[in-house]
Amino acid sequence: MVSRRMRRSLIAVLVLVLLAAAGAGVVLVQNTYDLREERVTIPGGPQPLDGVLATPASGRGPFGLVVFVHGDGPVDATHDGFYRPMWEAFARAGYASLSWNKPGVGGSAGNWLDQGMEERAEEVQSAIAWARSRRDLDAGRIGLWGASQAGWVLPKVTARVPDVGFVIAVSPAINWLRQGRYNLLAEMRADGATAAEIRSAVERSDKTRRLLRAKASFEQYRQTMGGEADGLTADRWRFILRNHTADATADLRHPATGRIPTLLVLAGHDLNVDVAETEAVYRDTLSALRVRRYPDADHSLVRRSLADSDVKLTLAAILAPRSLAPAGLFDDMVAFLRDPGKADRTVH
Repeated sequence: MVSRRMRRSLIAVLVLVLLAAAGAGVVLVQNTYDLREERVTIPGGPQPLDGVLATPASGRGPFGLVVFVHGDGPVDATHDGFYRPMWEAFARAGYASLSWNKPGVGGSAGNWLDQGMEERAEEVQSAIAWARSRRDLDAGRIGLWGASQAGWVLPKVTARVPDVGFVIAVSPAINWLRQGRYNLLAEMRADGATAAEIRSAVERSDKTRRLLRAKASFEQYRQTMGGEADGLTADRWRFILRNHTADATADLRHPATGRIPTLLVLAGHDLNVDVAETEAVYRDTLSALRVRRYPDADHSLVRRSLADSDVKLTLAAILAPRSLAPAGLFDDMVAFLRDPGKADRTVH
């Protein structure tokens, strides 16, 4: 005969098993998306690009296409799944999405730290040319989505490929050095740094800028900084050397870029990019512009209430990934895709 204590233990184990099974079911449902994904290889660059083409779950097309341009860092084609809720929203509006692993990420060849913004723009041009060769994609409805560092890539592409249909620019930066200084000060102030700590950090940053202007080697950087590398690697230092003069203004002023319908997406709590400068430059240079602001969002367009807690962020990413984005973001992007030519120049 099973004792009462044993019976209680068995019931407790059963409850835990059922909860685990229910949790697994929730995770599975929340991470299943209403779209089709195809692994693709995009030729045309220094090395083939390993990519993902996400298309609507039904129909043969031809579908409009959103080409994704990553921000900084070793990003894979799905951005660790972060892109999928957006791809699903676009798919339901009849648009496919195309993205790829950065060089050296996810088994792809090369090293993304060897790239300049010029090489990244050439990648995007190769992807557009490849997309126009496919019968299931509509060559007349191809546009770009890009975040953060992509702000130096998108206008290069639109200046050279004037028949790009639209651009969605998410938290794009304008000037590399000004963005770096803004980020330094914004993060220090958010962390409650003292005036003395801020002065010391600015002096160190100015020293780094002088080394960049002098095209110093990584070893020269380390020696000048007293042997401290601040977490930089030699590859990262070379990447910064290659790109620190980046400024999007001239490319944004190109007549072809100025005419392309653009949705500028800005966060209310962006510690990385000076969104006031970005908005001012975009308004000054683009004639077909829509601006949307999301007060409760950080630089990555994640709700601040989640971004401020590692635990909440992790749980949301696993259990409810669609909830990471601020309210209205996907709807606003889809509305833009359906009528990109409607430039209202208003700020929400």
